[in-house]
Amino acid sequence: MAAEEASLLALSPEQPERENDAGEENPEGRETAALNGMVVSAKVKSNNLDVKVTGSELETEGKGTEEESTRESDSNMLDVSSDYPREKHISIQRHLADLEKLADLKEDEKKPCPLCPEEKFRACYSHKLHRHLQNLHWKVSVEFEGYRMCICHLPCRPVKPNLIGDQAFSKMGAHYHCIICSATITRRTDMISHITRHVNKGETESRFITVPAPKSAHEVLKESATDVQVLPNYYTPHKTDSYFNPKMKLNRQLIFCALAVLAEERKPIECLDAFGATGIMGLQWAKHLRSSVKVTINDCNENSVMMIRENCHLNKMKVKLSTEEEDNDEAMGDGEEHTDTIEVTKMDANVIMHLRSFDFIHLDPFGTSVNYLDSAFRNVRNLGIVSLTSTDISSLYAKAQHVALRHYGCNIVRTEYYKELAARVVVAAVTRAAARCNKGIEVLLAVALEHFVLVVVRVLRGPSPADDSAKKIRYLIHCQWCEERIFQKEGNMVEENPYQQLPCDCHGSMPGKTAVVLGPLWSGALFNTGFLRRMLFEAVQYGLDEAQPLLKTLVCEAECTTSKHFSTHSPYDENKQEECGVYIKTRNAPAESCLVHGKRKSDEVIRNAAKRQKSESSAEHPAFYYNVHRHSIKGMNMPKLNKFLSYLSEAGYRVSRTHFDPMGVRTNAPLAQFKTVLLKYSTPTYTGGQAEGPLHLAEDVQAGEQAQAAADSKAEDAEFLEDDKSRVAAAVFTGDFPTHCAADNGKPFCS
Repeated sequence: MAAEEASLLALSPEQPERENDAGEENPEGRETAALNGMVVSAKVKSNNLDVKVTGSELETEGKGTEEESTRESDSNMLDVSSDYPREKHISIQRHLADLEKLADLKEDEKKPCPLCPEEKFRACYSHKLHRHLQNLHWKVSVEFEGYRMCICHLPCRPVKPNLIGDQAFSKMGAHYHCIICSATITRRTDMISHITRHVNKGETESRFITVPAPKSAHEVLKESATDVQVLPNYYTPHKTDSYFNPKMKLNRQLIFCALAVLAEERKPIECLDAFGATGIMGLQWAKHLRSSVKVTINDCNENSVMMIRENCHLNKMKVKLSTEEEDNDEAMGDGEEHTDTIEVTKMDANVIMHLRSFDFIHLDPFGTSVNYLDSAFRNVRNLGIVSLTSTDISSLYAKAQHVALRHYGCNIVRTEYYKELAARVVVAAVTRAAARCNKGIEVLLAVALEHFVLVVVRVLRGPSPADDSAKKIRYLIHCQWCEERIFQKEGNMVEENPYQQLPCDCHGSMPGKTAVVLGPLWSGALFNTGFLRRMLFEAVQYGLDEAQPLLKTLVCEAECTTSKHFSTHSPYDENKQEECGVYIKTRNAPAESCLVHGKRKSDEVIRNAAKRQKSESSAEHPAFYYNVHRHSIKGMNMPKLNKFLSYLSEAGYRVSRTHFDPMGVRTNAPLAQFKTVLLKYSTPTYTGGQAEGPLHLAEDVQAGEQAQAAADSKAEDAEFLEDDKSRVAAAVFTGDFPTHCAADNGKPFCS
């Protein structure tokens, strides 16, 4: 209390001012010369000194020099102890009205700005001062926990030696006062970074509160029965160590389902979350799958590693310590028995994937994941799974094409099927990385939503699978007039006219170049139906409600069907199906029909699996899709999407909806036939033309049928005429020929 009383005396209006920099006494001898009419009330509550300023009026003469000496005395007081209680600077306020109270605005009097010296802003009336405070101080402030740190032009900062006089105020006057420490920052961006560093260190309370920030400041979030504690700014990447994105919940559920399917094939499996952050994903794996998995959560940041360990303790899980820390092992939790163990490591993701082998690896860096693909496929076990989440959608969705060329080596443009194009770009990069390690891939799942692209692949070890996968990387020819597209034919020979590969004839009817070559892209299948069905069963079993509708759509898209019937009682309808040359152990399959997991099968079984895959290759879902709105006819009401799907199916084409686009249709029908069916079942928009619309449409169809019938009759007459002439020519040699020609309606032959 003695220190606080000393600070109160220092702020008292009756306390004589200290010596200035020149060592002379202030002739006026009091601080009230600078702050005329300012009433200072000090309250001491729980070691917190709160200064309340009311009815302030600033003098116009000698104001800058006296305020500078006052703040120098405060800084000298703070130099004794950095944690000593201090008052908030007048530039730190909660509301604009609080800042206006400092100026004591009155309509009939001119008042100076409390945050600007007289040389910079002269006294003015209330309306002009209000506009000045709002535009030049309040709008450029930095917000932190309800407070606004407004920009201050008072001579609080020390000036450079080479600047003297008025230049000092003009060059060094603008600055911010930190609410947490006594620092003064010149630039706004530097002030934001300064506050962020305080928050990352856990310093969220101001220095005028001597009590340190409690641990309860961490916010606890819950997802899928898993608790994680995060920092208050957990939703800002690159600004915090505990980045947690609630929008990625669906992504985490899909990855969990893929891991659960792999855990049913072989137990136990070693899985790695290479970028842990808060550790939410690895905690969900260990909490739900328990002894089936051995979870390793890695992060290269020390603060993130500490938070992952705290989250493990919060979820009653034991942390496996390294050899250096085993000696200092302490009791974890509050005496409860730990059934799960999670290994937490602090390494670079490339290093840990080079050092150890895993069955399941998930990569989720902030941005592109191409920098970690070579390490991921270096030591991943045979028939293991690698999943990666790419959030660099600006480059993948063709908004930054030069970045896509730099990261993925692909040339892409914005198309109607840009989301599937992004998924095929990522799969192509994964295929090339796996082929460099003499490994092939089978794409199990490829999802592209609004803010991320998820790709899940199974690893096939060997040069032959690597060659087969590499052959599926091709270039795409895209017509920029009608949006038709087709993959280039295999082969190294240069084609004279590549436009002939396109089903459309835009190049013949349009001048100049009409198509562009995109890629290289993955041209194979993007989904595995059997794997998706097992993922759907796992989602139902663990109650993952958000993933179930998407997985149902993916199953229909993989089969290219509109069927919506799914059985959750028999999870594995294809339990006898082989995948990648290995029998998959399922719940309904007997143990003796399954081989040892992780072992290669005999050459005969592998050949049979290759034959099966070749026979099913023709039944793969078609590449890309068409947007119904993109190809709708102006002035016509197109049919409902589900009805249009049934119309295409009745026409003999495979058809399904796609998760890439809500109005997209995946079909093997060419674009011309797609538009024909869409036009046939569309109706005119205007009411007046509805009665005539179907009639005109029917007349057009009837006219087309009549023209076709006329063409057929002409062809028949020509064929009959040729037959008649041949009979006449044959009769010339025999001497027995008719005198009348049937083709000329009984007319006699001319000589």
